[in-house]
Amino acid sequence: MAIEKNFFRQVMGRFATGVTVVTTRGSEGVAGLTVNAFCSVSLEPPLVLVCVDLQSVTLSAIRESGAFAVNILTDQQEELSRCFAMSSDERYTNFCHAAYHVAATGSPILDGALAFVDARIVAEYPGGDHVIFIGQVTAIGAGNQVIFADEANQIHATAGKQNGKSADHSQRPPLAYYLGQYRHLAPGYQQPSLPVAAQQQEKSSD
Repeated sequence: MAIEKNFFRQVMGRFATGVTVVTTRGSEGVAGLTVNAFCSVSLEPPLVLVCVDLQSVTLSAIRESGAFAVNILTDQQEELSRCFAMSSDERYTNFCHAAYHVAATGSPILDGALAFVDARIVAEYPGGDHVIFIGQVTAIGAGNQVIFADEANQIHATAGKQNGKSADHSQRPPLAYYLGQYRHLAPGYQQPSLPVAAQQQEKSSD
């Protein structure tokens, strides 16, 4: 029996994720799309993974630039996520009217994002109806703190140079996605994933 597409989506939709906007800068300007297929891959070297639909108009710009930035959205950026998920002039011509800075690669770092990862593509793999990009991190940031992989990556950066004038959004709750709908996290329950003793034992065994 074949796996039915809609049921596959229903099952995978039960894995709650954050929401990101993946951005890049091609020869025709800046571009972006909403993505929830994003994860870290490696700590040494620092690598991240994003999956992009083969039908996405942003795909060619990512390939051309050889770089992308992952902007992790806050619960106040739902409309931005919706805009970058739609086919519209607002998205393609006006970049959803989103203000941004740049870090290492020139890919837009959206103002007000919870955090960002700026990366250069080191590998591309086929993934059915998607493309899997592996990016090596060149800059990373949350709030008003930005860290670069090396000094050469800071030459054209404007992210992190607002002289403390911009608001720190790093403590806002993230925008979440579950069962095909946007969700906001309830602030009432917060517990460490492992007891302190277990965390220390895990670190010592690595």
